[in-house]
Amino acid sequence: MSAATTNGRANGINGINGTNGINGTNGINGTNGINGTNGTNGTNGVKPKESKVDVLIVGAGPAGLMAAAWMAHCGISARIVEKRNTKIFTGQADGLNSRTIEIFDSLGFSDRVWKESNHMQEICMWNPNAEGVIHRSDRIPDTVVGISRYQQCVLNQSRIERWFIDNIKKYSSKNNNAISVERGILPESLVIDESKVEDDDAYPVTVALRTLTEEETTPVQAATASKSAASDGLFRSNLVQDDDEADLLRKSQSRPGTKEIVHAKYVIGCDGARSWTRRALGLELEGEATDYIWGVMDIIPITDFPDIRHRCAVHSAENGSLMVIPRENRIVRLYIQLKEVVPDASGRADRSKITPDLIFRAAQKILAPYKLDYEYCDWWTAYQIGQRVGNSYDVHNRVFLAGDAVHTHSPKAGQGMNVSMQDTFNLGWKVALVLKGICKREILATYQSERRRIAQDLIEFDHKFSRLFSGRPAKDLMDAEGIDMEEFKRAFMRGNLFASGMQVDYGPSNLVVKSGNWRELGDRSEKSAKLLAKAKISDDKFAKKQALATGIPVGKRLASFKVVSQADARPWHLQERLKSDGRFRIVLFAGKILSSQQKARVDRFCAKLDAPESFLRRITPADKAIDSVIDVLTIHASPRKDTELLRDFPDILHPFDQHLGWDYTKVYADDVSYHEGFGNAYKNYGVDKEKGCVVVLRPDHYVAWVGDIDDFEDMESYFEGCMRLPAVSAAQDVGIVVETVSSVTNKAVGQVRVSVSPVSE
Repeated sequence: MSAATTNGRANGINGINGTNGINGTNGINGTNGINGTNGTNGTNGVKPKESKVDVLIVGAGPAGLMAAAWMAHCGISARIVEKRNTKIFTGQADGLNSRTIEIFDSLGFSDRVWKESNHMQEICMWNPNAEGVIHRSDRIPDTVVGISRYQQCVLNQSRIERWFIDNIKKYSSKNNNAISVERGILPESLVIDESKVEDDDAYPVTVALRTLTEEETTPVQAATASKSAASDGLFRSNLVQDDDEADLLRKSQSRPGTKEIVHAKYVIGCDGARSWTRRALGLELEGEATDYIWGVMDIIPITDFPDIRHRCAVHSAENGSLMVIPRENRIVRLYIQLKEVVPDASGRADRSKITPDLIFRAAQKILAPYKLDYEYCDWWTAYQIGQRVGNSYDVHNRVFLAGDAVHTHSPKAGQGMNVSMQDTFNLGWKVALVLKGICKREILATYQSERRRIAQDLIEFDHKFSRLFSGRPAKDLMDAEGIDMEEFKRAFMRGNLFASGMQVDYGPSNLVVKSGNWRELGDRSEKSAKLLAKAKISDDKFAKKQALATGIPVGKRLASFKVVSQADARPWHLQERLKSDGRFRIVLFAGKILSSQQKARVDRFCAKLDAPESFLRRITPADKAIDSVIDVLTIHASPRKDTELLRDFPDILHPFDQHLGWDYTKVYADDVSYHEGFGNAYKNYGVDKEKGCVVVLRPDHYVAWVGDIDDFEDMESYFEGCMRLPAVSAAQDVGIVVETVSSVTNKAVGQVRVSVSPVSE
């Protein structure tokens, strides 16, 4: 048994039997804990409610809601608690990159985001001329051209959270397991029973929750808030030195209150940069702060600055830098360098000196000689640039950290909310499939190796970018202390590629079959190295496999190109068929299916896939559809009009349901559509139309494996490595039979169908 409390570990002052731990003064059975003076059965309390849940999520920001969305879509028992009594309404994050919107599409609400958000098309660079007056020096596209069907956009975080909550309600209700945000709930203690962490049926994590009063859940605003009618975001800023959670606990524990003991199989901490969960686990953020202080204002500007509705990077000669982010409903966000605010000897800035007036005056100086004013301010805050990443992302693969709880950086690259949501988009399906008994628990270790590396790359980029943005422009070639504006532009353009979310490239593991330096492709930790070392494939073998689909890099998300439904000629982006429902995908590039030689290869592949002992049959529950765990999609390269769904494709590629008939949603042609052009999928994916290939996608749409159509056993080994496949029955030998069928199955007479039957002795 190990106890993780706010300040201590097992058996220590704040651990088991310690002052603030289990049986200690403030722990379970202690003075203020379960069965203590102010706790269960104590003088001021009653026995707390106890409950069990598969997943407890702490924090209902975007990262926590993404985790809850996975649980809802996968039918997992989950709860999500939040200490604040309401969701946010103004301010906070607003940038959405291309990959995030693709993810929203897979969840089912990208259309709402795309319709309401402001689309970012162009970036304008403003630098001082020879006279020191700012001028537009360049224009570049905001999103790398052709990288996605979506471009970067901006929208208030509150709207995004609203749609997440709607989505969670819809899918959790559909799965008879309603999940809703429980507000005004604060965790008090967290204990991990180490003896049970490897037991799939156990609930090894115990969390004590306390219900707060309305007063306790209302954040304390900065002292300067009364000087502005705008919402003040300083209470969330990293300029706030002391977290209010300790005060909340002291206040709530001093009064009778509602307490609950939750026993969970897994806990996901998404509770921000000052994460209670992180501190409860004894984990730390590693990195440093800078001396750069920036203010943020969301205003409706009154100005003659010509590019106020473009994203702009403005460097003034002497007054600092500014970024313009045009948002929805005429609002513009300004990120403003505050050169007047200097950290003290401790490295902290005095937040009481930071007011909307001070921030706005700095913006006016930077934009001079252009005029800037406003009458409406929606929100404001300030922050100190710092880059930090967690030393570990989990404890025993039972309690995980995500989002700002494990990485912090400057917000100007628009990555905070995106990377945070993509953390739990990576983690959520893994936890869900382990809980459902589909995947092995070992896959949970890939969360740190994959996502901590992304955070490390982000911190490295942000470290350079923030210093280039905050630095003074060089006056001439001899100005060694100034910033080279061409270097800044190059960094900005590289940042756009990184910021799109498309550069994520996961290293080798039991979920990704690729070669390379596994230590460098992971997060470089010894913990991850042990996992990655198991998944090596020779460079030569991997190169041959990757050459089958040069446009589908293993470890990256599958790009999207138009294909045409074989059944009804409707064009689809392939990504539109990849829903976030917890299923793996096998994408069969069947090539020219009308070629008899190629058709024979496809038939052999499908016969093995449909065999009773195949991994597909073994992993699929007997009472579920054959595509309930692994979905098989087919893209062929023959002319669609010459090809017949029921004649040319084995049953397993379009399964038959006795109540619903054939499945018409799984076979597509790489052919021209009537109204939306030609996607050239085979060309763009780098797949040979004669040979084809097979691609395995993880539930988060990242490429796990690429192989030849004849590499069935190799593909089966992949699934055996990450899934809990039942053993093959030794009682039955199986052989492949090719038979001719008639219209009994509503197919054309003379069609060749491949099936599997027992071999006669």
